[in-house]
Amino acid sequence: MRRILGVLLVAGLIVGLALVAGPSPKPAPAAKTAPAPSRVPLPPGTTAVTALRAAAGGSLFAGTTEQVDQQVSAGHPLTLTYPGASYVKPHFNRLLLLPGEYLTVTDRAGGQSTTYRFGVSARWAMSVNGDTAVVTLHGRLAHVLVDRVARGFTPAEQAKQADADQARWQAAVTAMGSTLCPTDLLAGAACYQSSDPLAYKGSQAVARLLIGGTELCTAWRVGPNNRMLTSHHCFASTADARDVEVWFGYACPVCGGKDAAPPVKVAGDAVLATDATLDYTLFTLQDFAPVVGFGYLTLDTRAPGPAERLYIPQYPGGAPLAIAEDAGGNCAVDQPAVDGYGTGTDVSYRCDTASGSSGAPVLSRLTNKVVALHHFGGCPDSGVRADLIAQKIAGLL
Repeated sequence: MRRILGVLLVAGLIVGLALVAGPSPKPAPAAKTAPAPSRVPLPPGTTAVTALRAAAGGSLFAGTTEQVDQQVSAGHPLTLTYPGASYVKPHFNRLLLLPGEYLTVTDRAGGQSTTYRFGVSARWAMSVNGDTAVVTLHGRLAHVLVDRVARGFTPAEQAKQADADQARWQAAVTAMGSTLCPTDLLAGAACYQSSDPLAYKGSQAVARLLIGGTELCTAWRVGPNNRMLTSHHCFASTADARDVEVWFGYACPVCGGKDAAPPVKVAGDAVLATDATLDYTLFTLQDFAPVVGFGYLTLDTRAPGPAERLYIPQYPGGAPLAIAEDAGGNCAVDQPAVDGYGTGTDVSYRCDTASGSSGAPVLSRLTNKVVALHHFGGCPDSGVRADLIAQKIAGLL
């Protein structure tokens, strides 16, 4: 009798949820290989030149979405395989777990695992690296439906994306008549561990963002509390923040290596402040404890001087953590105050960056503090002045 009552209870809850939520959402369209530079509209009054600079930087697509519409039941795990994909991230259209029941999402070997013990609404699972995710239900009455999956590009798709991104960057740079564009001035963070320990230590506070399952940006811990900074054009709302994965430690452990260590992944939570003109978003994490040990960076409250040497920890093109160096004096302040989305809001510099580097901290080698929040490409690149951002968010840190 108890089991019958339990089944009726679950059925009633499912019907109720369906009535409240309405019809199942349509699957998200596949990501294009030549994306727009921003998921957030450019501020009103943006000039043609500024739009080109935004196009030369911007976020980056790392994957696409696939329709699935598969129910998961006890004793029948759902295996999702996409040969060659760099990651797999299921989306639950219906996730109803009762007390004592739980769901796991793992890789094929079970080494990567995330457990879900409650939930009654649609949500993304945390991604697993590699081309296979296994969804397993532990409970007799639970009801789970996977409606779509975000999966990372295959190597061939990544190469196509890189070509499209390079063409977009080159078109913008040519249209602006830019010169002296730095290239090949990036090195893996591990290459600085001995030669520049302060730069290496600072880079550890920088995280890779996976937004909505398909897009990439960079972010970093600002101050000792649960606070992260990225670009407004990467995302700007709490609803989007909760669909963001924040990867710390996605870096090659040895200089010159190609394989990144498994990252520590946590989810975004709430947007505390965002500004289109200064192009920043301040947000929190749902699970802060696992990333405390990566340290944090501090905003500089002064404007940097001309030719001040810089370095930029970042995830260029979605690659593992790298640092733009200043070999030959290239990575240095070009002008301390240039126009961004507002008058005099940016610092310009000639450092090696790429799409996906948006939101990276631009640090002074003089103070090892953040003097700009990177957001534009175009030779010179530029970032929003940290002293202006600090004035806006000081009370929230």
